[in-house]
Amino acid sequence: MFGIILGLVVLMVLAYLGWSIIWVAPIAAGVVALAGGLDLLEAYTDTYMSGFVNFAKQWFPVFMLGAVFGKLMEDTGMAKSVAIALTKVIGTKRAILGVLVSCAVLTYGGVSLFVVVFAVYPLALTLFREANISRRLIPGTVALGAFTFTMTAIPGTPQIQNLIPVPYFNTNAMAAPVMGITAAVIMAVGGYGYMRWREKQLTAKGEGYTEPKDNKIVQVEGNAPHFILSILPLVTVVVTLNIFQWDIVIALLSGIILLLLLNITKFRGFVKAINSGAVGSVTAIVNTSAAVGFGTVVQAVPGFDRLTALLMGVKGNPLISEAIAVNVLAGSTGSASGGMGIALEALGERYYELALSTGIAPEAFHRIASLSSGGLDAMPHNGAVLTLLTITGMTHKDSYKDIFVVAVAIPVLATAAAIILASLGIY
Repeated sequence: MFGIILGLVVLMVLAYLGWSIIWVAPIAAGVVALAGGLDLLEAYTDTYMSGFVNFAKQWFPVFMLGAVFGKLMEDTGMAKSVAIALTKVIGTKRAILGVLVSCAVLTYGGVSLFVVVFAVYPLALTLFREANISRRLIPGTVALGAFTFTMTAIPGTPQIQNLIPVPYFNTNAMAAPVMGITAAVIMAVGGYGYMRWREKQLTAKGEGYTEPKDNKIVQVEGNAPHFILSILPLVTVVVTLNIFQWDIVIALLSGIILLLLLNITKFRGFVKAINSGAVGSVTAIVNTSAAVGFGTVVQAVPGFDRLTALLMGVKGNPLISEAIAVNVLAGSTGSASGGMGIALEALGERYYELALSTGIAPEAFHRIASLSSGGLDAMPHNGAVLTLLTITGMTHKDSYKDIFVVAVAIPVLATAAAIILASLGIY
């Protein structure tokens, strides 16, 4: 048990310091292996790499196609077109709502979180400038729209955080719709209310919009495809995944093919965009696979039985122990998918057995796993948080408090509400 805890501390501290989880995870796994009496070399070459490779084998196509789809949406101007059109409907005076909705639509349509940040930031600058809102609120607004309810809560979202639980619980992306929608409303309404309150608070202090110091502002003007054409690939991914019940790989391929056909005149840029998306996906899948490999080593040491007993011994609804396990591991790794991957690789089978024996629907376990991955994951060392702050030119001191409220505190409350619904038999 001490080795497992020490391994988690090593993983969390080194990740917080900015060290890549690709090589930090094996080090942390080595700490766990030594404390657990395992042969160090065998623990790495066999146990660790087995978990790493198995996860990569199962999920690499989804990571790669999702990244390619998002990069094509960005490079063809379709992501920008969707964001601009939604903003025109909402109005420039509602800048925070406009950015939030733009992020949410793109994320729910299958565009990766990182691509959404790049695509929406120029639009956010324009809107916040016109509404004279402090730029320090941009990171929190983008995080609310991209890192929360559309990532984990709304049924049918094609984001990886909603897909990883599927094979563990024999469910689909639409699992536990009432729980998911309820949590999504709490996150969206609560987060928006908080950001509006922050806007009024800063305005009352006389803090308004200021231009970025580097003046490297990407203009949103340009020849972007029509909104109707731009939204079609997003709709295609969601519909084929949830209505036709196609595999996520086929759904993403459908969206990519339609996207290419609608932008055939820009074919010269296709190879560059596809290459960029594919290369970018490698880092994402390797990061998550590294975290899962760590979880595999944890599962192999004797202390894991004690850890399992502690988690399973949490009194009350077993969904509570699942939420704790996923949240703690997501927070430790700074990764929603990585933390959930570790938890479900180690405990997924036990939770599925509990679902069958207690009468709690496996769909409820799926939704709580997904929701919990989007709680403590957004700690200061989270990769998406660091990227968001870097792109927007903000520091943790400037904007992390807002990110914490909308992407950590409120999602944890939303998960608690979902657990209450499940305890009442409402899924």
